[in-house]
Amino acid sequence: MYAAIVFLPLISALISGFGDKKLGDKGVQIVTCATILIVSILSIVAFWEVALNGSYQTIKLFTWINSGILKVNWALRWDTLTAVMVIVISVISFCVHMYSVEYMKDDPSIARFMSYLSLFTFAMLILVTSDSLIQLFFGWESVGVISYLLIGFWYDRSSANVAAFKAFLVNRIGDFGFLLGIFCCFVIFGSVDFNTIFLNVPKMANKTFNFLLWDNINAITVASIMLFVGAMGKSAQLGLHTWLPDAMEGPTPVSALIHAATMVTAGVFLVARMSPLFELAPKSLVFVTNIGAATAFFAATIALTQNDIKRVVAYSTCSQLGYMFFALGVSAYPAAIFHLVTHAFFKALLFLSAGSIIHALNNEQNMKNMGGMWRKTPWTYVMFWIGNLALIGIPFFAGYYSKDIILEAAFASHTRTGKFAFWIGILTVLLTAFYSCRLLFMTFHGKSRMQNSSTFKNAHDPSPIMLIPLLVLAIGAIVSGIAGYKYFVGSQMAGFWGSTIKILEEHNTINAAHHYTPIWVKVLPILLGFIGIFLAYIVYVLQPGVPKKIKNAIRPIQLFLLNRWYFDELYNYLFVRNSWKLGLLFWKTGDNTIINGFGPDGISAVTKWCAKKVATWQTGYLYHYAFAILIGLVALISWQLAFGS
Repeated sequence: MYAAIVFLPLISALISGFGDKKLGDKGVQIVTCATILIVSILSIVAFWEVALNGSYQTIKLFTWINSGILKVNWALRWDTLTAVMVIVISVISFCVHMYSVEYMKDDPSIARFMSYLSLFTFAMLILVTSDSLIQLFFGWESVGVISYLLIGFWYDRSSANVAAFKAFLVNRIGDFGFLLGIFCCFVIFGSVDFNTIFLNVPKMANKTFNFLLWDNINAITVASIMLFVGAMGKSAQLGLHTWLPDAMEGPTPVSALIHAATMVTAGVFLVARMSPLFELAPKSLVFVTNIGAATAFFAATIALTQNDIKRVVAYSTCSQLGYMFFALGVSAYPAAIFHLVTHAFFKALLFLSAGSIIHALNNEQNMKNMGGMWRKTPWTYVMFWIGNLALIGIPFFAGYYSKDIILEAAFASHTRTGKFAFWIGILTVLLTAFYSCRLLFMTFHGKSRMQNSSTFKNAHDPSPIMLIPLLVLAIGAIVSGIAGYKYFVGSQMAGFWGSTIKILEEHNTINAAHHYTPIWVKVLPILLGFIGIFLAYIVYVLQPGVPKKIKNAIRPIQLFLLNRWYFDELYNYLFVRNSWKLGLLFWKTGDNTIINGFGPDGISAVTKWCAKKVATWQTGYLYHYAFAILIGLVALISWQLAFGS
């Protein structure tokens, strides 16, 4: 069963990819959806056996690498963390597959799209069931390659090609750090196997080595920071985040699958998996906390000004990932994974609901051209409210339980970094409530701003085949928080996680949050959430002229946020433009002038010149040839007389 969960999506992808002509579009959709449904059911069974009954196991399939002291088995590691990730990936993937049947029905490449989705699911399952860093890196890179194909699915659009290339390139930067982290682990532990690393971490806590320009630096700190750099790229943290909003060029189901529940959470999974390493690297935890808190605030500020409905949700994803990372940084690993689970449901719900609006308005994504949609799409309107309330953290919705325990754990850490993350997280709660309701009110309330009124008149809720996945996700966005609280971060946390996650006793911020958190820390996020909703309602419903006045009053700040803190412009100035100039230098001077000039082109030019000169001797007159023979004969006799023996 455990191997089937991982490899069934691969089989489905191969059948649909290579057998599309025999199966047809409908056949491909049936095969892929049915396969992922089976995987989802099996993942629930696996969750019951592994996470709830503690049936941990490692299934060795074969020896993959055996070279010197490096031995890597291809094995499937099933523990609580794996079971949680697998059930999230498979359930969200099934919802996306089913939703895509209707959403992509007019696309000429349905079979290719569905096979890509299944292949991506397989890559993610390989990643989260890995038993070694190299096997994890294989899944990591597979996810990157397939995301490139999905983001650039509409390859006839230049914007999609650029976005796919950008995502691939930025992730390669992070992956270089990940590779360095793997190399460091091998140098320190002599192995890349998780069990070997985790068993020997305490022995190597004080080990030092020379790294780049630093002498005698703590080896565990270097390894963990390098691994986190890889996580920063995949999970779009500040500095390596620029690919995420541009990736919205892909079809909306891709946005829901990649950017809500699976690929972008791979970095969170990596840090949680390596918790025994990070627990003994306090400087690394401080770094993780600061980056996570900064990302949460940074992305939320940008979401305030974006007008593309998918980009607002994308920056929201970036911000929520920041919450997860600063939870990891204060050693609240279970809280981070808990928020990963709840976020998967409500963010996939928001993405697919946004897709329903885009579908209803003939691919319109600009919220400035929307308005009044709640009458036309009442079901989608309800879904948006559920997703938004969960995102904001309103009580009894899933996000309330997971986000609040993160904030409480940050406060209970009683460290300067933890307090910094707490207050940044509190401020971000207010911003999240405002921008998420701004999206909702601009889209669904007020008068329609559609230039083509017939499009608005014909707008309607999607068919049941698109609504059913929304209902499934909505249920998850409501009940996953209250259902999972006691297992993930509550009274049964220790038994649920077992040995999967390592937390030092002095770092147990979740336990401290339950016992030593003042009431105002629990109430403040709820209060700010309602304040954010109320402010957005005043500005965008009761006084719709206010946003323009605010924009004019703070024009420089508005432009700064609208242009995404000018990160793209900065990178273009520092790296892209200079790389382009360097490339031209190597091409024009290095390749054409030097290599080709003195190499193939130079030799051929000299040969051609000599040939032309020799050709002038071919006059066709016999006396010229006789004279040449005479000269040659005289030269030969002279040589013989002068140098002959």
